Amino acid sequence: MASPRDAFIATQLQARRERLRTATAEIAETAQLQQLLKEVDGALERLEQGTFGICAACNEPIEEQRLMADPLTCFCLDHLTTQQQRALEQDLELAARIQSAMLPQRHVAIGGWEVYYDYEPAGPVSGDFCDLLTSTTDGDNLFFLFGDMAGKGVAASMLMAHLHAIFRSLVAVGMPVTQLAERVNHLFSETTMATFFATLVIGKADPSGEVEICNAGHCPPFWVREGEVAIIEATGLPLGMFSTAQYSAKQLRLRKGDGLFLYTDGLIEALDHSGREYGEERLRRYLAANRALSPPALVGACIADLESFLGGATKTDDLTLMVLRRSA
Repeated sequence: MASPRDAFIATQLQARRERLRTATAEIAETAQLQQLLKEVDGALERLEQGTFGICAACNEPIEEQRLMADPLTCFCLDHLTTQQQRALEQDLELAARIQSAMLPQRHVAIGGWEVYYDYEPAGPVSGDFCDLLTSTTDGDNLFFLFGDMAGKGVAASMLMAHLHAIFRSLVAVGMPVTQLAERVNHLFSETTMATFFATLVIGKADPSGEVEICNAGHCPPFWVREGEVAIIEATGLPLGMFSTAQYSAKQLRLRKGDGLFLYTDGLIEALDHSGREYGEERLRRYLAANRALSPPALVGACIADLESFLGGATKTDDLTLMVLRRSA
């Protein structure tokens, strides 16, 4: 019996094959289309024979993320031709430039809020995501989006770009955070392969300090305030798992000087040489001891504390931190 992944890919390839057959009947110059059709047929044959996803050169599994991004590939990274390696390098460089261009300004002051973030991909591109924008249709409120795609590499970065476009188009319409989360989830689910999902925090902050926040399965943000660092738990499932999922939001009121600290799992799941995790509790204690720092200083201090904890161990995951503070 075919695995869910193979069954899904087979459906996608059959649809691609029909489109190619239609195109070859309508376009005079068909040499390239015929070659693509041959490659699709080859992938379908490998699925039928049970050899799909196995490198034709070494018989080892092809990297899963590459396979999902390009089901026609026949070789693992170690056995790409020189031309294929050059093309992959160019694709990575282009993806990195596109991703960088989509990031918001790193340090901003908007509507009574000061925001600062740090974004560190583990490789050329990242599956982490953050965005900031104001909506003139909703009283000049500040919307923030922060999350993480399942997986890494180009496929995750492409989905990040997809989510970026969905989010920005819907914010412009003007809707409550819960409805925004549900619409983003529906569109993301309907237009994304079933093997991918995203954890996401969607929030809206107004100049008076009122914050509406929906956490779709992401690491719980911290509410950093005088005398307490509180966890804001998730209020729903990750995006992309069920197109009809419903979401709820939490209402917070931040006083001047209070802040929100958001992070991806590249922080709390980082391992030192002995295999110990940095952990949520260490982060909570550190935030409590350093809550008076400005957003840029607090982010920088957390990164320095992580480096001290790692003691030279290599970071293996994307890392993104963001602080939103009610301006004093």
